[in-house]
Amino acid sequence: MYNRILIPLDGSPLAEQALPHAMAQAERFGAEMILLKVLQPLPERAMPLSGRRQAEELSGQLAREYLERVAAGIRERGILAQVVTVEGQAHPQIVQFAEENEVDLIVMSTRGQSGLSRWLMGGVADRVVRGATVPVLLIRAAEAEAK
Repeated sequence: MYNRILIPLDGSPLAEQALPHAMAQAERFGAEMILLKVLQPLPERAMPLSGRRQAEELSGQLAREYLERVAAGIRERGILAQVVTVEGQAHPQIVQFAEENEVDLIVMSTRGQSGLSRWLMGGVADRVVRGATVPVLLIRAAEAEAK
């Protein structure tokens, strides 16, 4: 049923809570997992062009290293995993990537915000659900308890 599963990650433990659910689907269907990190471009006025380019290159390198560490754990379970970074705003890039790369399922975490909080924050997961042309499995992420 699913051949390619997209998991958008932002580097947070909350986003990573979707991984076990995505891996379960990948194992069940023999699907490939695609770990996606969307890199938001720095504002033009943030710094001079040369400095901005260096910062964006470093950000891309760190994102790929992060995704490769996550993918290594997935591959240890015998699941095919690839890593991808793209630049832009999160929700349109996630939807566009899924459409252009024959993704069958998007699995991502949501913080479960509602009402005014969701309206103010934008709700990436909400926007992906509204824009995606493939099924989206949302995992309600739980905040870690303070120790």
